[in-house]
Formats: sequence, C-alpha cells, structure tokens
Amino acid sequence: MAFINYTSNSLTIKIVYYGPGRCGKTENLRYIHENLDPAARGQFICLETESERTCFFDLLPIKAGYIGCFRVHFQLMSAPGQEFYEASRRNVLAGTDGLVFVADSQVPLLEANVKSLESLRRNLLELRIDTVKVPIVLQYNKRDLDNLTPVETLNAALNPGGAPFLEASAATGQGVFETLKEIARATIPRVRDKIFGLRDGPPPGVAGALSDKDEPDLI
Repeated sequence: MAFINYTSNSLTIKIVYYGPGRCGKTENLRYIHENLDPAARGQFICLETESERTCFFDLLPIKAGYIGCFRVHFQLMSAPGQEFYEASRRNVLAGTDGLVFVADSQVPLLEANVKSLESLRRNLLELRIDTVKVPIVLQYNKRDLDNLTPVETLNAALNPGGAPFLEASAATGQGVFETLKEIARATIPRVRDKIFGLRDGPPPGVAGALSDKDEPDLI
C-alpha cells in the first residue's frame, strides 16, 4: 500500500506496469521520463540482461502535487515479462496501489497476453492483494504496427470486467500519458480514502494533486 513519510510529509503511491515480455512496459516508463519536466521526475533505473530487458524493475518516482499537507509521489515500476522471473514479478507487485496491464496488440501475441494476465491474477492472490479492489487500467500497446488484434477481441479475452482501457503506442508516445493519468485518477482517491478515511470529498490542498478534470498534475 501507499507509504507515508511523516518526517518529509510525503506520500508515495506505487504503480506497477505488468505484461508479457517486450510488450512495451519499459518504453512506457522511458517515454514518461523523457517527456516530464526534470524537476518533477526522479532517476530512471533500468536493469537489463541479455535475455530480458527488465529483469527486476524500472523505478521512476514522479512528483504529483499534494493531498492535504502530504506531497504525492508516484513510484512507477515494471515487472519482468519472462515467465522464469515469476518470483521477481511477485516482489515487484508487493504493496502495489494500482496496476497497468500492457498488452501487445500483435495477433501472434494474444495467447502470451492471456497467460501474462493469468500470472498477474495468480501473483496477486498469493500476495493477498484483492484483485477486485486494486485499480487496473489496460493499455493495448503497439497500435502503430500492422497485423493487430481488434480491440473488441482484446477486450473479450483480457477485459471481461470492463476495466478502463486505452489504445497506445509507447514507441511514439500515443496514449502513454493518458494511461498514466487514467490509473492515477483511479488510484489517488482510493489511497486517500484508505489512509486518511476521507469519503466526503477531498481535503484542503487536494487540488494540488488533481486538476479541474481530475487529472494528476504530471506535466
């Protein structure tokens, strides 16, 4: 869950990008990092091996305004895609406040997307994270390529519950910030209510974390 540092009056919200190998998780985080105001971002860390681009996680803290007197930070992380990194996936998922499932839209990768989503659900259950309550946004990535699975087919296979979804191309930036804003919109109120017990509207200062359109102040 979100971490509060009372010494620095900061609140860290953890968002995990999950999906099959090379679906575009790292590209999402890299694009966000490269296009944010340097004053609003932390160091981008990417651990790579010969067999897997993100063998543990990417870490990208982003400042996003205030909730009450607490400065909000998003800690963006990506879970490794390869199946033999299952233990690392669980470690990355521990304590997550929100999820972005990045699906590869290419037709041959539909089964890999389904298996990865099953892995996500299995790991959440093992971590005793409520799969119903944790906010999730699906991103259908690589929509700039050819031989694509129709969105309707992706929703039928991956999104029977009707979670928010966006079409994207992490390579060009299409839909990347929109995905981040969507998961922030879903996550911030839940974290605020869970930690502060606020259910009757935002406390003083919450406008610093949300814009007039309820979008996080990320850009």
